[in-house]
Amino acid sequence: MKNTISLFDFSKKINYKNELLAGFTVAMTMIPESLSFAILAGLSPLTGLYAAGLMGLVTAILGGRPGMVSGGAGATIVVLIALIQSHGVEYLFATVALAGIIQILVGIFKLGKFVRLIPQPVMYGFLNGLAIIIFLAQIEQFKITGSNGEAGWLQGTPLYIMAGLTALTIAVVYFFPKLTKAIPASLAAIIVVFAVVLGFNIHTKTVADIAHISGNLPVFHIPQVPFSLETLRIIFPYALIMAGVGLIESLLTLSMVDEITNSKGNANKESVAQGIANMTNGFFGGMGGCAMVAQTLVNLNAGSRARLSGIIAAVMILSIILFGAPVIEKIPMAALVGVMMMVAISTFQWVSIRIVNKMPKSDIFVGITVALITVVLHNLALAVLVGVIISALVFAWDNAKRIRARKHTDVNGIKHYEIYGPLFFGSVTAFIEKFDPAEDPDEVVVDFKESRIVDMSAIDALDKISKRYKQNGKTLYLRHLSEDCRKMLKNAEAIIEVNIQEDPTYKVMPEK
Repeated sequence: MKNTISLFDFSKKINYKNELLAGFTVAMTMIPESLSFAILAGLSPLTGLYAAGLMGLVTAILGGRPGMVSGGAGATIVVLIALIQSHGVEYLFATVALAGIIQILVGIFKLGKFVRLIPQPVMYGFLNGLAIIIFLAQIEQFKITGSNGEAGWLQGTPLYIMAGLTALTIAVVYFFPKLTKAIPASLAAIIVVFAVVLGFNIHTKTVADIAHISGNLPVFHIPQVPFSLETLRIIFPYALIMAGVGLIESLLTLSMVDEITNSKGNANKESVAQGIANMTNGFFGGMGGCAMVAQTLVNLNAGSRARLSGIIAAVMILSIILFGAPVIEKIPMAALVGVMMMVAISTFQWVSIRIVNKMPKSDIFVGITVALITVVLHNLALAVLVGVIISALVFAWDNAKRIRARKHTDVNGIKHYEIYGPLFFGSVTAFIEKFDPAEDPDEVVVDFKESRIVDMSAIDALDKISKRYKQNGKTLYLRHLSEDCRKMLKNAEAIIEVNIQEDPTYKVMPEK
């Protein structure tokens, strides 16, 4: 049986030490990523940190998935870069707030459940592509900006130091759990590398080389944009895309955590929480965001299974802005790079490679396609959408080939067609070709005991068959229709004329 954890279930299930240490580790890994994406979008570094703190705090308290971490994610800010460049940061805040409203509506109308329609090969491709993106993003940290403003690769001693410290971090993350699990391996690695750098006075790239993070707490601020239909026309497409990207990544992360923790999250509740968090960002100067797969995995690997670690991480980030910046800015980037590289390795679904020779070719194609789109375009929503569409088309094609009809004539001269397989838009052509109105007897029974009428194309096919028999002076009967099929035909009475034959010996259990 799957376990669930309530909103503030601070019972014996919660390990407070794990939650505290996990929260600290998550905060350390969120800071450089939030800063990087904010700078990439041309925003103030504090805009990224505000997003990390506000998203993390709101979703940790209100979200539908304990253990999941949200923050200023690159997936959502990347789709808004064009808007920032063309209209400025105030339009960004308005867009983030509107995206939050859209996400709240998705949750209220319980549309989050549609994440169940995402097939496993799409999940494999999504996670594998994301793992590659995370890893490649860490490789970028081996660059440094020169005096001319151009970024170039580290060379010589700085490169060797950075690579050596990164390797040390990876080694600590890998071997430390074999010694003890009292402290999260990621946190232990950061502390060890930090101590080595300070103890030996090693000069290497630090968080301060990305940006300075001291400042004030976010304050309420209404976006300074014209309140008009023209403004809505500008921001609505961006808000819709951001809301979709954010929800897809968040709900996929929720499903991933469900599998890891053997528990059940609430997709609709998470959608509402994501929306409230983004609305809060829009009115408090944050760049918005969504669930963060890498930080969520760091959180889970550190032993967190409740909401407390997410709350601690968010509060810690906001506190660091006020008080802890001088210390945090000295943390070597190599330590954070090594931690994130290990996260990328654990995110990659190695099982998808082990079972590749046992998977259908269509599933392999879907997984590779989703991964490629994720890596090349950095568009997670498009990747998932393409994967779902391909999977749906393959499913439809396979089911279209399964329509069959077993024929026999009884002692009364009535011909029976026993239909097997679903009757829907993909199978109607093959279905119609199985009948012979000109040669069949005066009475024909079509038995749907092993079939089901699925859509309007199926109803139209039945109408065409019925009219052909009627033109030949013959009668067609439908038998063994399930309750939903009867209801569908009843609703389509205006455009279809069929004879439904009751069978007292056969009962169809109505769907609940």
